[in-house]
Amino acid sequence: MKKVAPSHTIDLDKQIYCFELSAYEWSQNLVCIAVESKIILGLIKFPEDSENEDFEWKNLEEIHHEPRCTAIAFAPETSLAVIPKVAKFGTAGVDFKLRIFNTNLDSKPNVHVLQGHSNYINDIAWDPEGRYLSSVSDDNFCKVWTNSDDKCSEHSTFPLRSAGMSVKWHPDDSEKIMVAEKKGMIHMYNVASQQVVLTVEATKSPLMSADWSLNNRLHVSALVAGEIIFWDLRYSCRSLETKSIHEDGGLCVKYSPNNENVTASVGRPDITLKVTHFQSKIPQIEASLKLFGGLCWHYRLPYVGVATDRKLCFWKVNTK
Repeated sequence: MKKVAPSHTIDLDKQIYCFELSAYEWSQNLVCIAVESKIILGLIKFPEDSENEDFEWKNLEEIHHEPRCTAIAFAPETSLAVIPKVAKFGTAGVDFKLRIFNTNLDSKPNVHVLQGHSNYINDIAWDPEGRYLSSVSDDNFCKVWTNSDDKCSEHSTFPLRSAGMSVKWHPDDSEKIMVAEKKGMIHMYNVASQQVVLTVEATKSPLMSADWSLNNRLHVSALVAGEIIFWDLRYSCRSLETKSIHEDGGLCVKYSPNNENVTASVGRPDITLKVTHFQSKIPQIEASLKLFGGLCWHYRLPYVGVATDRKLCFWKVNTK
């Protein structure tokens, strides 16, 4: 298949370790990019939202972050439509610590440091109301942290049988948290009761990434040994579909927020992006990457972004 060039590209002077686009309406064009020793907060405008129909990028603020960043997540209260502006986000570092930053993009940010993990943190996520920040780690634990302006502390801990690879919340089911383990299990925990309410399991491993569809809270998927496995949680005893995508193993998978049947994934060989429709055998988009530093969809517009070396690239996708 012919490789597809990105529709838009941002060039930076340092390698991108990870990045995140805001998943909320009032900050949907805000992006957080982690490079060596700092976090860059910036604003992206796609041609669909730009007065002159151009792609625009603006660096808003740079924040010191000495440990290499492994994960980023914006908090729900992040908004550019209020005065003063609010940009709140969590990060995970290679020092096994979480940091919560709160900035108005005009003055020095407030920072809370959270300690509790004893190994690398692979993913973090906020609950839909912004009450909790969750994290999963190679230390075989999922932790949920309370979030408040004056104090952030550990709320609960869920022991896992293997490394935690992905953690997700869903806006339509805020009492549950999805936790994916490297050995191939995906658990749904009730945060209030701290009990497992449902588990689905892949027949192979390693599971490297999992996601929970925003369009359908009954659908989850995981990238396991190069295959994307889909489940309907009403029939948890068996998977809905399995698609072989990456011959030499996968790295990350994300549902399109606009269509539960469209996923973007990155895997090997040669570190390749593939955008696939559930009902199609041929990827809609396939692109080779130099390095991989994160995968994220835009909240509203049909764009998927991937960080590769010093570039942040966006592909326009047909999500219908």
